[in-house]
Amino acid sequence: MPSAARSIFDFFWFAARKARRSRAVLVVCALPVLAAAVFLLRRLLAADPGVTGLRVFSDLIMSFYLQFIVLMLALFYGTSVVSEEVENKTLTYLTTRPVAKAAVILGKYGAYTVRSIVLVAAGVVASFLILNYDHLNEGDTWLVLLKSLIVLILALIAYTAFFTFLGAFLKKSVLFGLFFCFGWENIVQYFPGTTQRLTLIHYLKSILRPETAPAGGLQSFLFFRLDPSPVGTAVLTLIGFTAIALVLAVAVFSRKEYLFEE
Repeated sequence: MPSAARSIFDFFWFAARKARRSRAVLVVCALPVLAAAVFLLRRLLAADPGVTGLRVFSDLIMSFYLQFIVLMLALFYGTSVVSEEVENKTLTYLTTRPVAKAAVILGKYGAYTVRSIVLVAAGVVASFLILNYDHLNEGDTWLVLLKSLIVLILALIAYTAFFTFLGAFLKKSVLFGLFFCFGWENIVQYFPGTTQRLTLIHYLKSILRPETAPAGGLQSFLFFRLDPSPVGTAVLTLIGFTAIALVLAVAVFSRKEYLFEE
């Protein structure tokens, strides 16, 4: 199965690059870089620089990347692992080949997740360099970038796995996914006590603690009422959640019959 999954990965990796919808994804991923460039221009023109570039970068990670771009990319690519084959009526051609259904799910999931990681990482690094061009010799500054990339990669891996399962299980998976992203994840994370641990964002925020980032800005609000889990527990929870979601996606895809709409 590994070789089959690799073949599926290679095919959909190149197919995703040529798809028209990828242009919209590129535009969305470029927005934070544009915002960073605008901030730099204003900072260079202003006599008083005011807020630091590191604070703006930290706010971009929390408010735009972690709670919007990552969710949208994961939802977009995760649900399409199965749904695009059903909608395009190409599922029959894919599943009748001598390839295990598990390889189809894992190969497409891997291709779309890696593509999301590349797009997000490119935007994050570009934004970081623009906003912190004058502090690149400080180790703490690079530590913020490293932690941010780790958290965003874990987020993409976990969310995309969950939405891959939803896409295999539900017909209207995008609607449920939108509710999960902007309802459950964005509200329950602020509940006191153990309830917030029922969200993925809780474990991501537990890793991305603001110790190395400057206080103030959106940090005070976005970490409001956070009762962080230990970092090791948070990482293991995200990895375990990803594994369970993928196992469920493979199980559903292997047993469910998908009907094509006329």
